[in-house]
Amino acid sequence: MQAVNRRILYIAAPAIVSNITTPILGLVDVAVVGHFGSAAYIGAIAVGSTMFNMLYWLFGFIRMGTAGITSQAYGAADAHNVSVALRRALLIAFIFGLAMIALSHSLGRIILEYIDSDGVSSEEALEYFYICIWGAPAVLGTYGLNGWLLGQQDTRIPMWVAIFTNIANIAISLSLVFGADMKMQGVAIGTMSAQWLGFAAALIAGLVRYKPVRVGLRAVVNGPGLGRMFRINTDIFLRTVCLVAVTTWFTHAGAACGVEILAANALLLQLFMFFSFLTDGFSFAGEALSGSFLGARDYNSLRVTVTYMRRWGLGIAILFTLVYVAGGHGILRLLTDDAQVVSTAARYLPWAVCIPLCSVFSFIYDGIFIGMTHTRRMLAAMFVAMLSFFAVYYATKTPMGNNGLWLAFLTYLTVRSLMMHLLLKLS
Repeated sequence: MQAVNRRILYIAAPAIVSNITTPILGLVDVAVVGHFGSAAYIGAIAVGSTMFNMLYWLFGFIRMGTAGITSQAYGAADAHNVSVALRRALLIAFIFGLAMIALSHSLGRIILEYIDSDGVSSEEALEYFYICIWGAPAVLGTYGLNGWLLGQQDTRIPMWVAIFTNIANIAISLSLVFGADMKMQGVAIGTMSAQWLGFAAALIAGLVRYKPVRVGLRAVVNGPGLGRMFRINTDIFLRTVCLVAVTTWFTHAGAACGVEILAANALLLQLFMFFSFLTDGFSFAGEALSGSFLGARDYNSLRVTVTYMRRWGLGIAILFTLVYVAGGHGILRLLTDDAQVVSTAARYLPWAVCIPLCSVFSFIYDGIFIGMTHTRRMLAAMFVAMLSFFAVYYATKTPMGNNGLWLAFLTYLTVRSLMMHLLLKLS
């Protein structure tokens, strides 16, 4: 029992630290431009960061698909395919990254129009976007490297790389902004440079630590292997599209209820974000361990690990539920001093308190399904959950208003968890 828990925590703990440090990259940019003397710059960074969040979120399949494939090869002690997985991930990352650069002007305008921003912040946001987009190959390459390292049960290198990237961003941005008086360009160049430095650090650390065997280009572009990776990545991509559809519609529907409801919902979703930081770390552990046990054909260890992952998930969900019940109002007051927004959010707080128990198993099963590369089943569960969200929303939006929106969201989380439980096959 202790050995299983230690192995789970060995992978989960650094992943949790990495998750916590990830938002700092955007916070650094906000902190720097906050001293420019104009709210337009802060708005530009907020819009620019949202543009990249939307864009990069869709490419999370590079990390997840690589983690599942690598973990199975690692469990099977197949050094050749572990190396092939790395090279395929980097090849795909750089193809998409370079495509983003080539299409950057069209992408920037399309995403900005979707966000519906205007005025001075829009032009500043586009300036930020057009510079930072040159870091796209590095960001996607880092996704691939992180998936490859996770597949080998290493979350420590990604953790240290995330910390290093943030330090580099702070140092370069401050030097360019206050030393060279470059303002928005300095912030953007600092972020983009830090992304490339982080990618280089992860690549060097991974190569030195694991010394992948040499493989030729023919093995990397091998038809069956590349086809399998394409299928897995397509499933994960479509699953992400469904997820984005629900989250963006939740925001859209909240906005339709008025600015106070929009602000209150955004505040309550921070409780979901806090919970996800921790549970995502355990999801990463599920990716690494389930894939390696499946690759080794050690089905007994796979079943035992899944059992313990469920226990960890349930324990974390109960802990967060108790914290939100006891201190939810206090957390809301910490997040904002707007009494009206806090009062509005407090009316819907009971819905947010239910989030941990409704969503925890979807996080845990996500990791297990990705590690086992059961991505088609994961997509099926997400699709049914998405349909349940829209069905409940349209059935309740008139009589229940924002309460109906929250009921739809919790239904979506619950259905997703139940569907994944029903579709789980440990073989």
